[in-house]
Amino acid sequence: MTEQHNRDAWNAIAARGESPYARPVTPETVAAARRGEWTVMLTDTRPLPRAWLPDVRGLDLLCLASGGGQQGPVLAAAGANVTVFDLSEAQLALDREVAEREGLTLRLVQGGMTDLSAFGDASFDVIIHPVSNLFVPDVRPVWREAYRVLRSGGSLLAGFLNPSMFIFDLDHLDETGELRVRYSLPYVEEAHLSPEQLEAYRREARPLHFSHTLTEQIAGQIDAGFLIAGLYEDDHGVNGDLLSSYIPTQLATRAVKP
Repeated sequence: MTEQHNRDAWNAIAARGESPYARPVTPETVAAARRGEWTVMLTDTRPLPRAWLPDVRGLDLLCLASGGGQQGPVLAAAGANVTVFDLSEAQLALDREVAEREGLTLRLVQGGMTDLSAFGDASFDVIIHPVSNLFVPDVRPVWREAYRVLRSGGSLLAGFLNPSMFIFDLDHLDETGELRVRYSLPYVEEAHLSPEQLEAYRREARPLHFSHTLTEQIAGQIDAGFLIAGLYEDDHGVNGDLLSSYIPTQLATRAVKP
């Protein structure tokens, strides 16, 4: 139910072309990546540290839940062998659009991030996983599957939300510019919606969200077998500066498979 709802929502979001997460990169960005001048984002405002991924040439790289014509084309132009995996066919279509426009080779695979059975064990050198696991109710299968499909010595570079942001009524913030604490954690959005509100979410193409504790996010990676080799915090640009002025709302980790 949740997966199908979010798939439909992201298909509609991509079709509208209004979201920053469904905005294909420009020819200029691809040309720069071909010259070795590239950046990708795991979180909203801070680029991936190049020390985490100094050279992608020849690497087998999985962009996990990362459709939208952004990270995949850039990394392919920089020389990686890129597979983009996403729940939304329309998001993948944006990657295809850029690949055809720029003469890039991308492998595009549709599916949910908790099930990577489309790929064999030890298939990839690097996984790029921008903020997206807020759309699944259980994040631990994501980490287990990522560990399985990575080769020894490979890296999982993942962005995710600080769970503290889920205690706030973000609709109230958008309407009034004021922060109001409303929810306790764990946050399961569907549990707070009436049937009428859920139907409105469908009409308006609003995905359903879930909070995950830092234990699930970080220790979950360790429990899957990873070693945490890097971490940074970032602001959540979608909700402006007010929430971020109190607490960093996003994090990113570099996890290595021994």
